[in-house]
Amino acid sequence: MSTPEVLRYTAFSTRPEGGNPAGVVLDAGALDASAMQRIAADVDYAETAFVTGSTADGARSVRYFSPIAEVPFCGHATVATAVALAERGQVAADGAVRFDTPVGVVSIAVSRDDDGIRASFTSVEPSVRDLDGTDLEAILDLLGLTRADLDPALPPRLANTGNTHPVVVLADQKTFDDFSFDPDAVRALLDDRGWPATITVAFCAASDRFQARNLFPVGRITEDPATGSAAASFGAYLRALGAVEVPAVVVIEQGRHVGRPGELTVDIPVSGGITVSGHAVAIA
Repeated sequence: MSTPEVLRYTAFSTRPEGGNPAGVVLDAGALDASAMQRIAADVDYAETAFVTGSTADGARSVRYFSPIAEVPFCGHATVATAVALAERGQVAADGAVRFDTPVGVVSIAVSRDDDGIRASFTSVEPSVRDLDGTDLEAILDLLGLTRADLDPALPPRLANTGNTHPVVVLADQKTFDDFSFDPDAVRALLDDRGWPATITVAFCAASDRFQARNLFPVGRITEDPATGSAAASFGAYLRALGAVEVPAVVVIEQGRHVGRPGELTVDIPVSGGITVSGHAVAIA
């Protein structure tokens, strides 16, 4: 069996050297899970998206694999895949597409502006709940921090819009910039707790602008440069806390700490799924 073409895009940036790289396979219908896993490991990005076919009502069936395992959903690979389809005329440049993913059907709007093609996905129905105190202490210990470093206005939570993300917000910019961690220890905690994606550590730079670092040790990666699913979860987190007046739009800056800066725009409606949008461009 021949290996289908593997495209490489970066999402949430208009520059190939920014944002979060993703592999994209648009013709993965003949691949089984082991083949997809092998390709994702070879690509060695945080995730690779595989379009495996279409459902009876026209949604594209999509699966996501990190270099080590299948993941339920990946926001930046979703944006990259939608843009790749639009560039090839398989989705109108000002149209819409639906992805049938392991967490449910996700709607994506595609548009074009002066900076290129932009995609916006709307998450499944979010859930937000308390973060267990033991889990919080474990996270803080890994970062060399204490509860005194937390922003008292934005308490820790577990937020889910397809993937479960622990969310921890720090009060001080320098503390946010300077914390370090052992990637192996973070990976062990994620695996032990069954958290399939990232730990979100954030800082409130302004009422409508946040900075985020998403810890996701996998292969050569330690921090994810731009995390769409975490951005959606963070929007749900802000709404659940009443930290923004909904409907609201906030911007999340991410990736500066790993040399791949990007921006994620998060639309937070009064109810329902959270919409995350950004550009994607091909990596030569």
